[in-house]
Amino acid sequence: MPEVSTLTQLEQLKKFTVVVADTGDFQTMKEFEPRDATTNPTLILKAASKPEYAALVDKAVAAKKDSGLTGGALVEAIIDELLVLFGIEILDIVPGRVSTEVDARLSFDTAGTIAKAKDIISLYEAKGVSRDRILIKIASTWEGINAAAELEKEGIHCNLTLLFSMAQAVHCAESGITLISPFVGRIMDWYKAKEGKSFEAAEDPGVLSVQSIYDYYKKFGYKTEVMGASFRNKGEILELAGCDLLTISPNLLEELANSSEPVEEKLSVESSKSKEIEKIDMNENTFRWMFNEDAMAVEKTAEGIRNFAKDIVTLEEMIQGKL
Repeated sequence: MPEVSTLTQLEQLKKFTVVVADTGDFQTMKEFEPRDATTNPTLILKAASKPEYAALVDKAVAAKKDSGLTGGALVEAIIDELLVLFGIEILDIVPGRVSTEVDARLSFDTAGTIAKAKDIISLYEAKGVSRDRILIKIASTWEGINAAAELEKEGIHCNLTLLFSMAQAVHCAESGITLISPFVGRIMDWYKAKEGKSFEAAEDPGVLSVQSIYDYYKKFGYKTEVMGASFRNKGEILELAGCDLLTISPNLLEELANSSEPVEEKLSVESSKSKEIEKIDMNENTFRWMFNEDAMAVEKTAEGIRNFAKDIVTLEEMIQGKL
């Protein structure tokens, strides 16, 4: 009879892959002991709206209220402060890194993204946090990736988010980006709506997309880490066991922690290196054309930017209400 593992699926997964908590909720992080944590405007908004985090919001307001700033500039400074305060609380729990996101409204503004990222890093450093523990999260537009390339040269590490296509992935790798977050579940959502059918985990278009990016990176020896994100079910996660990192929501972390079914390694550097893969010669024309030809990537990137921007606006209104 096959041996039944005494380890949970979460414990088994951690042998192949770095597990990251996809949440702004501190309690969840303590419970599941991830190495890193990722946040975004939606998660921070959700956390900041809870009574248990009201003190953190008040602290951010108090820190900037007498800064001499007024209007939009004051609200912006308070939000930056709040993001960093959340990040610091998270870093007290996780041993690794936290991802802090740049305002999504800067997604097509290279200079604006660079300036905002430097502001965030300065705030962290002023509070005694080393930049090695921070990943600045930026949308994977042409402009966003170029901003990240400049930041990486200054030792500011970046996590390129809202990534849905090989064009985005290749440009990130060639730009020396630390980490990318390809969105598994949102890719699947698009194909499910388009084709009107469900997918088994092994045929899931989001899973296949991350597998192909992982294979490409390992085949050609890129240093950029691949972190699968935005999962809809446990099956998607298990099909990517072996990926560099996986960022997982609290409900799915719980599912993995409550099962002892065996987990097998699906991705490995050795297996990727042996695959026949053609190298893509990336420049701006190639990027824009490849991206344009991928209707799913165009739609999901734009939708993601709009939704993150909307949540930042809601967060601004919440802060405004406290002034």
